[in-house]
Parts: sequence; structure tokens; C-alpha cells
Amino acid sequence: MTITIYGIKSCSTMKKAFTKLDALGVSYDFHDYKKQGIDKDSVQRWVDELGIDKVLNKRGTTWRKLTDEQKQAADEKVNNAIDLLIENTSMIKRPIVEGQLADKNNGQPILLCGFNEAEFEAVFFINKCS
Repeated sequence: MTITIYGIKSCSTMKKAFTKLDALGVSYDFHDYKKQGIDKDSVQRWVDELGIDKVLNKRGTTWRKLTDEQKQAADEKVNNAIDLLIENTSMIKRPIVEGQLADKNNGQPILLCGFNEAEFEAVFFINKCS
């Protein structure tokens, strides 16, 4: 399996993630929410593994533009929040990086949310000297 990075191409955080993955020699597929949308099963899987507080970006303008009723519904039920994420993909924290590398983590699945340079290096650095 390969790595897929999910997000929005024009996002500055995404550009940092692309640059870091390229520098680490990681091949990946890019899934652009703006062009391809996202399915409920993927969002549900991310929320189940990482938690809604990690996946839902409440700091962005899209969240702030929601009505109080929408925000309250999302806070009360995870399913409501997931539906909002599918409708408003800009509220999904970027990037989501998912997949598997045969030569890293003993082939264990990788799921990252948000860009943290040190975390990317720890997960994707492959010591080619050994």
C-alpha cells in the first residue's frame, strides 16, 4: 500500500507537508478535497482512530462561519460533526496522511493528522545506511 495525503492543494500547511515528504523520498498520492470530496467511511475511520477533536479544525474561518445551532449540533453528536466535515472539507485538519510503508513501522498502518515536521521525520525517515 502507498501513502495518501488528503487536503487542499493551495493550503500553506499542505505545501509544507508536500515539501517534507518529497525531501524524505516518500512517494504519495494526493487527494484534493476541493476536487474529489471525501467519503463518510474515510472521515469516520479518522475520527474513530484519532478523535473528533483532532480531525475537526475549529480554528478556521469555515467553523467560525457556521451558525451557533450547527456548532452546537456538532459538539453534541460526533455523527453531526462528521456530516459537517463531509459537507465542509475545509474544516478537516490538514493534512491527513494515511497508508502503509513496507519498509517502515513493520508495515503497520500510518495515520497522521496535521503537519508536525518532527513527527513526519520520525515516521517516514528510512535509514538507508543500514
